[in-house]
Amino acid sequence: MSSKIQVKAGNVKIGGGAEVSIQSMLNVPADDIEGSVKQAVALENAGCEIIRAAIPNMDAVKLIPALKEAVSVPIVADIHFDYRLALEAVEAGIDKIRINPGNIGSDDRVKAVANACANKNIPIRIGVNSGSLEKDILKKYGSPTPEALCESALYHASLLEKFDFNDIVLSMKSSTVSTMVKAYELAYEKCDYPLHLGVTEAGTERLGIIKSSAGIGALLLRGIGDTIRVSLTADPVREVYAAKDILKALDIRKGGVQFVSCPTCGRTKVDLISLANEVQERLRDCERDIKVAVMGCVVNGPGEAREADYGIAGGDGNGLVFKKGEILYKVSEDKLVDALIDEIEKDR
Repeated sequence: MSSKIQVKAGNVKIGGGAEVSIQSMLNVPADDIEGSVKQAVALENAGCEIIRAAIPNMDAVKLIPALKEAVSVPIVADIHFDYRLALEAVEAGIDKIRINPGNIGSDDRVKAVANACANKNIPIRIGVNSGSLEKDILKKYGSPTPEALCESALYHASLLEKFDFNDIVLSMKSSTVSTMVKAYELAYEKCDYPLHLGVTEAGTERLGIIKSSAGIGALLLRGIGDTIRVSLTADPVREVYAAKDILKALDIRKGGVQFVSCPTCGRTKVDLISLANEVQERLRDCERDIKVAVMGCVVNGPGEAREADYGIAGGDGNGLVFKKGEILYKVSEDKLVDALIDEIEKDR
């Protein structure tokens, strides 16, 4: 149930049945080219598949070739109001533009951007949110309703369609999860463009992940959405990890570890929280499609987690290592994680 239209940003396909891609955005000042490049490399290494960078002025255009040389993933130029920045970004080799055509002035300017992007097969993402609605649309609906967000996005798309440009991606973000979900549902019914999902201004890491999981997850489970960005007031690398975890939790992405761990109870006699966190971090970059369990007690652990490929279950200062529900051996608590990792490494 992906979008019917497919666009291509660099080497990444968006929509039309393509795999849901993961995006993030640099938060280093655009004039800090060295810092931006370093962060882009970290994002690519974390699994980010599309990287967006703010291009607030002409000097910032210099960032584009530097990023293109440093990473192999597509780069998106985030541009507001100045159509000339879009034209310069295209010349600099950008893979995708994020701009709202209704904010850049006359039809001639919109046509110039549309033609420049069309000539180099560069898609344009239109991004509307609760704070960007046109005055007439806001007056019509009285507040940033889902209908208002959808109408605004389709209005901007129509300005590009006027010049036969259809390589468009739409986003209708809100900081209110229910509004965001309904806006995307409406857009999915009304158009065939790929949809970029996200909850804007979602908050700090804890709240942002909860809101993003609820909104993005609700839509993806219905087959709505083609690319995602988890917006967090945090290191962008954490956004990528969160996005990967959401896709794995929904069984949309295979590969990489799925974790199972119990919430602890009065039977727990090991520091299970620390054990679980350590296992998760040590296997963060493991790409094998396996399920790993960290359980609190030997009474229920191996049984409850019998579907896990590998696991450990705590005891009284020690614990069991098990594999597919079968107990392998007992080790002391301080060696549990190492023993688990050893078993996983054996089967590589």
